[in-house]
Amino acid sequence: MTTGNINVSVENIFPLIKKFLYSDHEIFLRELISNATDATLKLKALTDLGEAEGVEYGNPLIEVKIDKENKKLHILDQGIGMTAEEVQKYINEVAFSGAEEFLEKYKDKAKDSGIIGHFGLGFYSAFMVADKVEIITKSFKDEPAAHWTCDGSPKYTLNEADRKKRGTEIILHINEDSEEFLDNSRIEELLRKYNKFMPIPIKFGTREETFTKGEGDEASEEKKTVDNIINNPEPAWTKAPTELEEDDYKNFYRELYPMQFEEPLFHIHLNVDYPFNLTGILYFPKLTNDLNLQKDRIQLYQNQVFVTDNVEGIVPEFLTMLRGVIDSPDIPLNVSRSYLQADSNVKKISSYISRKVADKLKSLFNDNREDFEKKWNDIKIVIEYGMLSDEKFFDKAEKFALYPTVDGEFYTYSELEEKIKPAQTDKDGKLVILYASDKDAQHTYISEAKEKGYQVLLLDSPIVAHLMQKLEGSKENISFARVDSDSLDNLIKKDEEKVSKLNDEEKDSLKEMLETNIPKEKFTIQLEALDSKAAPFVITQPEFMRRMKEMSATGGGMFGMGNMPEMYNLVVNTNHDLVNQILQTKTAAKRERLIKQSLDLARLSQGLLKGEELTNFVKRSYDMIK
Repeated sequence: MTTGNINVSVENIFPLIKKFLYSDHEIFLRELISNATDATLKLKALTDLGEAEGVEYGNPLIEVKIDKENKKLHILDQGIGMTAEEVQKYINEVAFSGAEEFLEKYKDKAKDSGIIGHFGLGFYSAFMVADKVEIITKSFKDEPAAHWTCDGSPKYTLNEADRKKRGTEIILHINEDSEEFLDNSRIEELLRKYNKFMPIPIKFGTREETFTKGEGDEASEEKKTVDNIINNPEPAWTKAPTELEEDDYKNFYRELYPMQFEEPLFHIHLNVDYPFNLTGILYFPKLTNDLNLQKDRIQLYQNQVFVTDNVEGIVPEFLTMLRGVIDSPDIPLNVSRSYLQADSNVKKISSYISRKVADKLKSLFNDNREDFEKKWNDIKIVIEYGMLSDEKFFDKAEKFALYPTVDGEFYTYSELEEKIKPAQTDKDGKLVILYASDKDAQHTYISEAKEKGYQVLLLDSPIVAHLMQKLEGSKENISFARVDSDSLDNLIKKDEEKVSKLNDEEKDSLKEMLETNIPKEKFTIQLEALDSKAAPFVITQPEFMRRMKEMSATGGGMFGMGNMPEMYNLVVNTNHDLVNQILQTKTAAKRERLIKQSLDLARLSQGLLKGEELTNFVKRSYDMIK
C-alpha cells in the first residue's frame, strides 16, 4: 500500500477548483466521459499501430451506472488503463506541476478567467460533486491493477487492486449538495446534452426492444433486453460528403432537432483540414423576418464533445440564424470548455465558414435557379444580413442575391440594372429603383408606376433600409425610392416639365383654402403640375425620413430619428378637374367637405384612416351619394 500527498504545495487547491467551476458543476460528467473516450481512442491508436501486442481492441464501450443506495456514480471504460506508476504521474503530479504559479496569478480573479484547463484539472472537476473519488484501473500492459482514493484533500492512497479486465472505473461518492446526480433522468439529460455524439458508444442502463421472430403466419413479436446506448458515435458531420445521401442529411437534422417538423431548405457540409481542422453541417431552415427568434440553434462541438449552442464569434453573426453543427479541435475555449476565447484562429474559421456558405449559395443558384427563386423569401434575411455585415460576402452575393418584383419576377442586380435603365434613368443620369414594402397597402402607387412602364421591386425584410443605404453607397449613381415617397414625376424626373392649368394667383388662393382645412402639424402641402389623369390628392412619406426611422428601429440610422413623429406630404395635382372644382366652389361648407373627402380618400389609400376619422368619412360618403 502506498500513501502520500498529491504534489501540490498549497492546501486550498480543492476549494479553488470548486469555486472556479461551481457555476458549471454539471460539466464534471462531460469531463470524465471525455477522459474515458480519450483512454479508449488511445488504445485503438496503439492497436492500429501494432504497439499493443496481444491486445484486441474489440468493440469497447463506456458505461455509466448509478448506485442510489450507496450514493455512488460509476463511470467505466474499456480503454488503455493505467499502471500504478502512471496513476502517480498523471493523477498526482502532472495536474499540479504549475500550481504555485497558478494560485499566485489567479487567486484574485473570477471563475471564468480561463485557467483550469491549462493545468489538466478536468478529472478533478469530479470533486465539485463528490466527497470522495476512487479510481480502479488496469493497464493494457501486463501489470497489476491500481486503486487510487482521495477525499478531496491533498492526501491520497494508492493500492494494488484485483481488477482483471483492462480499463478504468471512476467511482464518485456524491455529496449531499449534489444528489441530483443520482437521478437517472438527470444523468441521461447530461449524457444527451454533452455526449450525444461522442465517438465511443455510451451505455446507460438497458431498455426493452421489440423484434419480429419468424415469417408470414408464424411471425410473432418478442421483446428482448438490450444495452441502452444513448449516443450516436458516427454522426453525419464526421463522414465525407461522398458517403452521404440527401436522406442522411435530413435524418441527421431530425436527430439534432427532434421537435422541428419542417424540413430544412438545403444544407452546407463543411470539411477542411488546413490551415485548421473543422467539420460540420449547416442547415438553412425556413426563416421568418424576426431577427430575434432565430439564434442559438447551431451547436458547437470539440472532438464530438458538446461545448455550447452560443456560437457567436466562431460563426459569422449573420449565419447564427442557421441550424446545424460545427466541430473543431482548433477552437480556443476557456478552461471549462464553455465559451470561446479571442484568437486569430477564430477569425480565420469565421471567414472560412462565410466563404463556404457564399460558394454553396452561388452553386445552388447556378444549378437550379428556379428552385433558388422559390426559396428566396425563406432565406433572404440571412443573405441580406450577410451583405450588410460582411464585405467579402457582399462581393460574392452580387452573383446570387435576388431582387424580386411585385409581379413575382426575380433579377440579380446586374439583370435589374439592364432591365430598368432605359425607363428609370432620370434627367441627371441617376438610376432610380422603385420598390414597395407592402403590395396591398401601396397598390395604388404600384399601379400608377406600372402604367408608366416602370418596374417595382418588392422589398419587405426588416433590414432592407440598411441594405438600400449600403447599395447606394457601393454603386454609382443609383437611388432607391419607395413608390409612395413622392409623385412619380418627382421620383423619376425627366426633361419635360408639365405646365400647370392654374396661374400663380390661383395657386396661392388654392393653398390658402387647403391650409384652412388641413392640419399643418400632420401634412406639408405641395402643389404639383401632374398629369390630369393622376390622382388629385396623393399622400407621400419622404424617403429619407422614413428610411432613417426604419433603420433606427433595427439599429442604425441617425441618432434620435426613431423618436421623430410621422411626417407626410400632401401632393395636390393642380391639373386635376376636382382640384379646379375645389378652387371654383364659392360655398365654404361645400369646399370644406370636398377637401376633407379628397384628403380622406388619399389617407385611405395609405392605410392612414382609422378610428373616429374613418367613421366620419363613411358617414360623409353616404351623405354625398344620397
